[in-house]
Amino acid sequence: MSKKLYVGNLDPNVGNAELEQMFVGHGTVVSALVCLDKDSGSSKGFGFVDMDSEHEAQSAIGKLDGKNIDGRNLIVNEAKPQKPRATEAGVRSGRGAKRK
Repeated sequence: MSKKLYVGNLDPNVGNAELEQMFVGHGTVVSALVCLDKDSGSSKGFGFVDMDSEHEAQSAIGKLDGKNIDGRNLIVNEAKPQKPRATEAGVRSGRGAKRK
């Protein structure tokens, strides 16, 4: 079962392929994705990597967390589940609220 890792403090020029290359020496990379700003398309400075197994994920964390790449110390840890967000329509219109 694959294990998702959070990777933070990435250089803005790091793309998906470069992120994958950082991790490929530590096991099988299932996917690598740098998160981009919706409006500008530029990197947000973090991303996610899916490693093939828990063992490979822990190896990557141990070797890459705090490692200096492109003048930045990487932050690598297990990704936390995304918290559900309120829908924009529900927040904007106040639907579901009773009027007095």
